[in-house]
Amino acid sequence: MPRATATDPSKRSRHKELPGKPERLHKLLAQSGVGSRREMEALIAEGRVNINGETAQTGQSASPGDRIKVNGKLLHLKFSNRLPRVIIYHKPEGEIVSRDDPEHRPNVFTSLPRMSGGRWVAVGRLDFNTSGLLLFTTSGDLANRLMHPRYKLVREYAVRILGELADDARQRLLDGIELDDGLAQFATFQEAGGEGANHWYRVSLFEGRNREVRRLFEAVGAVVSRLMRVRYGPFILPPKLKRGQVMEIGEADVRKLLADFGMDDPAPGRAEHKPRER
Repeated sequence: MPRATATDPSKRSRHKELPGKPERLHKLLAQSGVGSRREMEALIAEGRVNINGETAQTGQSASPGDRIKVNGKLLHLKFSNRLPRVIIYHKPEGEIVSRDDPEHRPNVFTSLPRMSGGRWVAVGRLDFNTSGLLLFTTSGDLANRLMHPRYKLVREYAVRILGELADDARQRLLDGIELDDGLAQFATFQEAGGEGANHWYRVSLFEGRNREVRRLFEAVGAVVSRLMRVRYGPFILPPKLKRGQVMEIGEADVRKLLADFGMDDPAPGRAEHKPRER
């Protein structure tokens, strides 16, 4: 498992930054978490991005000293000479994975470490009533790769239901069930003990559609009363990480993650910064 260290959300990043170099604007915006590269190209084409007081052009590059605005808002962007940060957050139930909520419910972003520039990008989502492992990174490009279906990263969940599933229902969940948004199925399905009338199961799948785990169980007549994500790709929820706490992945493991996705190391040859408990 990637190395991680407990982090106080009130502390800012101590990662060192090297002198920057010009980069394509749409890539820079994407890796800073503003959106995907395609979305950023569209923003530039629509004239909604400004560099040093002038409308940005498609294919234009930007340097560290440039003043960049999106929709009139000044951004403090990170250039790729800085290694992305990756954190694990143990999301409790009762938090939404969104900065904009008309109901003004608690959101996960208030529990994350503050940064002077850039922003945290959520790798997928967890429902309001779902707890467990939630990944965040400062790189939009890395987040997109972690979520993209073609990489087939496993998502594993601990699921509690009232009662026990019959053998034929379990087999249906493995064979596949047609939901309203297409065929869905679990890659693995295992018993995980019980508490009185409640039964726990461990299930995994290779995608993250909206409420997919809950909808699959509902399709065989079971209602999920507890749902916790315990794994996402190579990342496992640390047993000692309490709800609401954050753990940061070490730089060596971030570099390995970039290499696994075929992404360039933005700061090769740098000595590793080992996160300390804060």
